[in-house]
Amino acid sequence: QVQLVESGGGSVQPGGSLRLSCAASGRTFSSYTMGWFRQAPGKEREFVATISWGGVSTYYADSVKARFTISRDNAKNTVDLQMNSLKPEDTAVYYCARSALPNAFTYAAVIRSDSYDYWGQGTQVTVSS
Repeated sequence: QVQLVESGGGSVQPGGSLRLSCAASGRTFSSYTMGWFRQAPGKEREFVATISWGGVSTYYADSVKARFTISRDNAKNTVDLQMNSLKPEDTAVYYCARSALPNAFTYAAVIRSDSYDYWGQGTQVTVSS
């Protein structure tokens, strides 16, 4: 059984930064693409960023490109999301997720929530002045 635990959320003013971290259990972390999604109140869950199993490939939603950076440490079983220049519209619960298939990374698939089978409990990010 895989468990994903997010941390690092909180409240920040517009223009500020936060770093989210997701710790994963299990011995096969390095074989799976990992993603970050978010869900704002009253809205559907949306794709934020993803990173391939070896960390070579990344992909971002247009809304966060150039502001957010996803990274992973396979030795520590962690995936992080560095968020800079935060905006009020970034306010949401942020979830990390593990792809359903090992060694898989296609752009059409990694942006879909149904391509991921394990999810964390989420961490709240609030951007407000």
